[in-house]
Amino acid sequence: MVASPFARPLYVLAKPAGATCNLNCKYCYYLEKQQLYPREASRMMSDELLEEFVRSYIGLQTMMEVNFTWHGGEPLMRTVEFFQKALVLQQKYAQGRRIVNCIQTNGTLLNDRWCEFFAKNHFLVGVSIDGPQDFHDEYRTNKAGAPTWQKVVNGIKLLNKYGVEWNAMAVVNDFNADYPVEFYRFFRDELKCRYLQFTPIVERDAEGKVTDFSVDADQWGSFLCQMFDEWLKKDVGEMFVQTFDATLANWMGEAPGVCSLAPECGHAGAMEWNGDVYSCDHFVFPEYRLGNIRENTFTEMLYSDRQKAFGRQKSESLPTQCKQCDVRFACNGECPKNRFLKTSDGEDGLNFLCKGYKKFFHHVRPYMDFMAAELKANRDPANVIEFAKRNMK
Repeated sequence: MVASPFARPLYVLAKPAGATCNLNCKYCYYLEKQQLYPREASRMMSDELLEEFVRSYIGLQTMMEVNFTWHGGEPLMRTVEFFQKALVLQQKYAQGRRIVNCIQTNGTLLNDRWCEFFAKNHFLVGVSIDGPQDFHDEYRTNKAGAPTWQKVVNGIKLLNKYGVEWNAMAVVNDFNADYPVEFYRFFRDELKCRYLQFTPIVERDAEGKVTDFSVDADQWGSFLCQMFDEWLKKDVGEMFVQTFDATLANWMGEAPGVCSLAPECGHAGAMEWNGDVYSCDHFVFPEYRLGNIRENTFTEMLYSDRQKAFGRQKSESLPTQCKQCDVRFACNGECPKNRFLKTSDGEDGLNFLCKGYKKFFHHVRPYMDFMAAELKANRDPANVIEFAKRNMK
């Protein structure tokens, strides 16, 4: 029996300020999306469209909990009042459902008013910070080219002051990838961060050449292995690292919770400020525009045959080398946007980071095997810490 696609939550990254941002991060893939709407003087979501979004987004959900994710650009380019309106509308259309709000910010605009608002309304705040000051300021600068790290750290202190739940989102690039232990200890020891997400930056220029700031496969593999070893010493069950959690989920045969490592994609769309809906946040291009919420329902767009095909393409387009790989179950070819190399047989579709992921999955195999066995036996996977002490070379 095939499970109904409606049996799982559907997510949309809403961009109330579009690609508008107060920073000019060198590696940002989204700033260029302003070019999609060159004739628009303002790229801000209207109150009318906000209500249509909230109403239709809640209306299509089949779960009792509805997750709103506010993204950018920089969503704090909007005012507190905009999000207050969103909360009022959420309650208007909730019909008994529990509403959860998450927002991703660069952290530089956080102040007492924002943090008080987030605390009062139980927002989960994701903060973009790339590690210690030298790492972060290498690429994350404002429009004038000035560093931003101190403003972000000040914002995190305010979140802590008001008791706001937050997690860190870091980009791993050619620079900070060479210092995985220092990177990890900064989040654990200096920021006291318990929930860490990081993503490798792989971008290409107009000619298809990989940019200088992108992490390469060898760096990525070494970064993951060294950070995992550091985490394994004492932090299992205390520090939650999304990549490690997702890897363990795949080892257990469960949904990994991160689309890049899932067998298929396509269940999380992106909606621009004007209601245009795209297949994925990394595929906001005209050819992946599914429609507009003023003209199409989310169900029509995100459960369409076209979107289902987009999601299946991830597994269906795997080259033979990937299909025969012993760690395919843990990787699933990673994100389709990074599959632009040729395999050893000359077949298209090999992931740029393949070598690094393969190194990592082979490195963690005995520890993932152990944790999976512990979980299946209803024991604490943190027992792997003692197991690692006895077995790590």
